[in-house]
Amino acid sequence: MRPSLPPPTPERQSPGRRPPRWRRLTAALGTAATLCASMLMAGGPTQAAEAAWTPKPAPMTTPWTDQVPVDKPLNEYPRPQLTRADWLNLNGIWDFAVTGANAGRPATFGEQIRVPFPAESALSGIQRKITQNDKLWYKRTFTVPAGWSGKRVQLNFGASDWRTTVWVNDQQAGAVHSGGYDAFTYDITPLLNGGTNTIVVSVFDPSETGGQAVGKQRIRETTPQPGGGIFYTAASGIWQTVWLEPTAAARVTRLDMVPDLGNNTLKVTVHGAGVSGHQARVTVSTGGAVVGSATGPVGSAFTVPVPNPRLWTPEDPFLYDVRTELLSGGTVADTVGSYTGMRSVSVGNVGGKQRLLLNGRPVFHNGTLDQGYWPDGIYTAPTDDALRFDLQKHKDLGFNMVRKHIKVEPQRWFHWADRLGLLVWQDMPSMDLRTPDAAARVQWEAEYDRIIDQHRSSPSVVMWVNQNEGWGQYDQARIANEVKAYDPSRLVDNMSGVNCCGSVDGGNGDVVDHHVYVGPGVTRPSATRAAVLGEFGGLGFRVAGHEWYPGGGFSYENQPSLGHLDDRYIGLIDAMRETQVPLGLSASVYTEITDVENEVNGLLTYDRQVVKVDEARVRAANQALINASRNPAAPTALPTGVNRSLRVTTPGYTDRYLRHRDALGFTEVVNASSSALLKADATWKIVPGLADGACYSFESRNFPGQYLRHREYRVYKEAGDGALFRADATWCPAPATGGVRLASYNFPDQYLRHYASEVWLATPGGTHAYDTNDRFREDTTWSVDAPWAP
Repeated sequence: MRPSLPPPTPERQSPGRRPPRWRRLTAALGTAATLCASMLMAGGPTQAAEAAWTPKPAPMTTPWTDQVPVDKPLNEYPRPQLTRADWLNLNGIWDFAVTGANAGRPATFGEQIRVPFPAESALSGIQRKITQNDKLWYKRTFTVPAGWSGKRVQLNFGASDWRTTVWVNDQQAGAVHSGGYDAFTYDITPLLNGGTNTIVVSVFDPSETGGQAVGKQRIRETTPQPGGGIFYTAASGIWQTVWLEPTAAARVTRLDMVPDLGNNTLKVTVHGAGVSGHQARVTVSTGGAVVGSATGPVGSAFTVPVPNPRLWTPEDPFLYDVRTELLSGGTVADTVGSYTGMRSVSVGNVGGKQRLLLNGRPVFHNGTLDQGYWPDGIYTAPTDDALRFDLQKHKDLGFNMVRKHIKVEPQRWFHWADRLGLLVWQDMPSMDLRTPDAAARVQWEAEYDRIIDQHRSSPSVVMWVNQNEGWGQYDQARIANEVKAYDPSRLVDNMSGVNCCGSVDGGNGDVVDHHVYVGPGVTRPSATRAAVLGEFGGLGFRVAGHEWYPGGGFSYENQPSLGHLDDRYIGLIDAMRETQVPLGLSASVYTEITDVENEVNGLLTYDRQVVKVDEARVRAANQALINASRNPAAPTALPTGVNRSLRVTTPGYTDRYLRHRDALGFTEVVNASSSALLKADATWKIVPGLADGACYSFESRNFPGQYLRHREYRVYKEAGDGALFRADATWCPAPATGGVRLASYNFPDQYLRHYASEVWLATPGGTHAYDTNDRFREDTTWSVDAPWAP
């Protein structure tokens, strides 16, 4: 027996009715077209209440803030990889109330909220703090279209955070749903009354005070304030589209598609409900022409031929149309549309180093950390165009990847990533920072499985990121093994930031993932795992008039000007291309695509009104990094065990050499008539790097045991011991016109440079005099010549 909702206090029902709009979806393309249907009856609160509803002022206004309709916001079909022809969008104005966390249904709903925007957001019209002591209540009415007669009616929620209970006509519609990031559906057919039906929804969201997956949400006031750090405003309640759709009694519920490039097939598993002996026919086509078709049992995998497939890549994100028919004998019981991309992801040995492979070839994953926050909608983008915008900006800026950071977006976000061509690293949203109890672990793992199921057919998703920086960490190795077994077609990152914050590396998965701010740091592949830089950067600039809390923004390294921001960013990217890719780095994730609340690390402002960087320069640098990975060069080699002198290559100074004097590095003119002391000071023995044998150290010719090292940016000749000294005294060469550039081992974005006869560790885009852009590349290029003192 279904639990019944206590009878409500009588409320005034809407005397007015008006025809809502519903949608017909083109199954192959997943594009929606609005149909007029006079038989559909009005739903929701009264017209007067809806007309009186207004949003709250947003702390910052995006280009789409004022484009959100009151009725039917986000009116695109919400599930592009499992489409049906008919649906009814229930987004819009709902009656709303907040009670105590343990209270029952309120007698009255005294407010209105615009669904699907979180209650804390301005676009919801509520915009206030929700705590663990609150429960959110939603109510609206609807009438089933007459054309759906004889069909089952499914009530779908894209996501609701966190514990959601649904009643239809005072009867509970199935089990309580616990989970803030996965879609869920109720078959409400038995609960319908043939007329005006009432939906009531309650949501309890304790945010970080509970044990559930919460990501970066934190309970706080919704008005901008100073502080907040790397955590942001919570997003409670319904935050993705709610919709109805008619289905047959026997219906497709999920479609799992895994490309098999080795056999030129698509492995398909069709999941269904209400099936009994049904078969599934799956047809792959392009431009209306059938490529391959096969029939198999529902619930079991079978293969569809895709001969000579056109492969999906970020440069050519080609998608095939997929149609699935549920068959009962010769009768088609249900039809759904979808799409797929033929691609593979793996880790493989390239030149003796484990690297990330796409379609069997090395491709550097160059992306940003994407938090998915909005100043007007918090967790919910104001429009579909806005949802697409951030991804399009990745493409415009030359990235080929995005790490969706401890949040899971609506399915249309993945649709746009699939179509635009972006590799997606999908984080499982973390629990709170504390160690989770047994119940929290069970909940978290169950929700993770459902998230994988929901997105396992998206070609853009190439990696599951299990845990981050040790937040709520436990059983790292077991979880990584289980995720890999559950979805062997993708890469698995057992812990992003294994070098950070007390996190513990499970030792397995496909990648070794470091976080280094500002970076790029040193991350090397192991015998079995590729090396990735899961977070770096954090370069900040506050744009006046586009700040969450004016003057309150922070970053990992504030830049004095936008020009410095460009130079500093490009310097980091160039350093990875020149020294880290040859040494085995396979990916990098820059923090971040946009500012978020008081974080001003973004390449764009939080309101998406300003692109801070020079798009053309950034795009060129990003593309050069990606292109360099396709045929990764071996590290630049220098001879070892021999003496050499390092000559300046800057025009006008090519008679000068690097020498030590009073333990400091200088350049000085050296020629045949120079003293023996000067010639000896300008001679160095090249030896394998003290910190890494893939790089080099330079031992003084006349002071054996003392090495060229940097300290507080100045370059010295010193002896020493310990990990820091060895790192400071290790240099990694990069090819350059007329010689080599010598990058610091532990600061790979910084180079050995001469400036005013002194030798420094210089940073592209840095703020010191010796960081000047003027002749930076020439001043950091050294010719490795025959020694002045053999």
